[in-house]
Amino acid sequence: MSTQMQQLYQQVILDHSRSRIGNAALLREGAAGPHGSSHQINPTCGDEIELETEISDDGAIAVRWSGDGCSISMASASVLSELASENSVEGMLDIEAKFHELMHSRGTIVGDEEILGDAAAFSGVSKFPARIKCALLSWVAFKDALNQAQSSLKE
Repeated sequence: MSTQMQQLYQQVILDHSRSRIGNAALLREGAAGPHGSSHQINPTCGDEIELETEISDDGAIAVRWSGDGCSISMASASVLSELASENSVEGMLDIEAKFHELMHSRGTIVGDEEILGDAAAFSGVSKFPARIKCALLSWVAFKDALNQAQSSLKE
């Protein structure tokens, strides 16, 4: 990856860390549609996130979260929220799988911006094992909350 691309990706992460998308008051059981919530902590560095998902009748996903942590974990939650607002459940499951693959690549693959959007900016993070958990924290919470929401659809 070129130095110019690395700088652009770093700027995307910083921008999302400062202007957090989806960082809002949580509903706490007030959701109208099927929903789930998950609280995750990264014990290594103390990053923490609580994330809610809600699935609307048309299959759209709303993600809200609150958290405290490093710029990587907060930016990752912001990017995830932005992507969720633009995708269906199926689309987000594909994106989530691709993001996990990217994070476990140890820098051997570059994120596909067509699929991952701004999440591709975390390509460089995958080279630093100690930071991978920071980037994945909100995605683990999302997958857990989404599973809960989908389970409540089946009931």
